[in-house]
Amino acid sequence: MSTPARESERRSRRGAPSRARHGVSESMANFGRGFQALGTLAVDGVQVSARATDLATGKVLFSVDDHVVMPTAGIGTVLLLIEVAARLPNAEFGALTILDRTPADSVGGSGVWQHLQAPSLPVADLAALVGGLGDNLAANVLLRAVGLAAVQARTEQLGISHTALLDLVRDERGPDHAPQLSVGSAQELTGLFMSLARGEVVDAATSERVIGWLSLGADLSLVASAFGLDPFAHRGGDHGLLLVNKTGTGPGVRSEAGVLRGPRAGVAYAVSMSFADTRLPLRLAVLDGMRAVGLDLLEYVH
Repeated sequence: MSTPARESERRSRRGAPSRARHGVSESMANFGRGFQALGTLAVDGVQVSARATDLATGKVLFSVDDHVVMPTAGIGTVLLLIEVAARLPNAEFGALTILDRTPADSVGGSGVWQHLQAPSLPVADLAALVGGLGDNLAANVLLRAVGLAAVQARTEQLGISHTALLDLVRDERGPDHAPQLSVGSAQELTGLFMSLARGEVVDAATSERVIGWLSLGADLSLVASAFGLDPFAHRGGDHGLLLVNKTGTGPGVRSEAGVLRGPRAGVAYAVSMSFADTRLPLRLAVLDGMRAVGLDLLEYVH
């Protein structure tokens, strides 16, 4: 139970009033730092969407245009991982099934497999590369193996209608390609990560596999930059914090969704921003805004 001194310290660090103002709910006032940061970015022309939900109660703690469908870049590969995880009990597509990379799968950007000599890897290793490093080549090989149509059908079966993986990963997108790798709403992404954390996506075993791969995530440059965790070793918890997240980064796109547990509470969250990435100061402001939301999340759970 929080003491008055601790609450006073939180309000001082937050730099926000303890009571809701200008129509902001009391719970949102607790996220005043992030709310103000996103509002400032919106004035500067950045499209923002965000949501945070208490993991235990389902109460919405913070919401900014969370219904808006935004480009989410690599976050859409979470839907691919769900389809892969659901198929692992199949003997013809088990964890140790070897998949070869082909020239058609080749892509640059994030990941390490493109820099390695191994021409083939097991399904589970490829999924770990996607979850941990956002490996584009591994994602394309897995997507070729299971099929985009199957991923989209699984997404529909889960009742997800505004979040989708639209295409494979490409170095360049032409007029005949989907305009984005993936899209999603903060509302659905928050719900998806909450369901994964509760073991409700497909079944408990599937959810556990996906959470395991995502727990390897090494990109803590966005919202999670506020949590003070080791990017390469945070699966076991640190100062009572446990994080599972997935980021999406592309031209003019910064997006993150995840679950953060702490000594006091747990939250599921999603933050997406779309902007004209023509000036470095604006990109840095976007990163600062995402970190501001992360600081509020950290303060809520710790």
